[in-house]
Amino acid sequence: MKKGTIAEKYHDYRDKIGNRKELYKAVARKYGIHSALYPGSHIDIAPSLVIPKVTYVDNFRGAVQFFKDLESIRDYIEENKDYEGESEVDFKGEDYAEDLDLEPVDLIISQYAGFVGQATKKYLKTGGILLCNDSHGDATLAAFDEDFEFIGVVSGSSRIIEKGLDAYFRLSGDQDADVAIVREAMKGPKYSKKAENYLFRKIR
Repeated sequence: MKKGTIAEKYHDYRDKIGNRKELYKAVARKYGIHSALYPGSHIDIAPSLVIPKVTYVDNFRGAVQFFKDLESIRDYIEENKDYEGESEVDFKGEDYAEDLDLEPVDLIISQYAGFVGQATKKYLKTGGILLCNDSHGDATLAAFDEDFEFIGVVSGSSRIIEKGLDAYFRLSGDQDADVAIVREAMKGPKYSKKAENYLFRKIR
């Protein structure tokens, strides 16, 4: 990991993965998000710039090392956040599939980190939002999970779309994906229509 200040390390990482702040801001504003859980976050602290309370979970060595300086991270967020009031930032250097002992949150963020939605949905409030992509098939599993309702997609420009959702998660010939194959391959199928990110509401 690049040496330097917390800001330098984060900005270097942000330059590599892209700035996801507008993505998180669009979702937070649309659905009134005040608390979030980010399993497999690595060092993407952008959610804390738009959401007051965020818990990050990652057992990757680079993430554990970065979050050791929580005081500097909190200082950076206080200087750059988009909301009034205090921010709460916590980190767990653990496997997100293990018991995390957390209170339910408004939002779970899943970005390129495996089956986050399935492993951590017990920490999502009923009515809460799962934001995920389908790089490892996490969105597909949510789409066929009766605990979730598919409510929207987010475009590459962070625009939330809530119409025409029947066109998603369809293979050629209008077939449904085989969830067992997705779980084994840990990869999203090649659907006829895709989105950058998908939104699900936990309904039970």
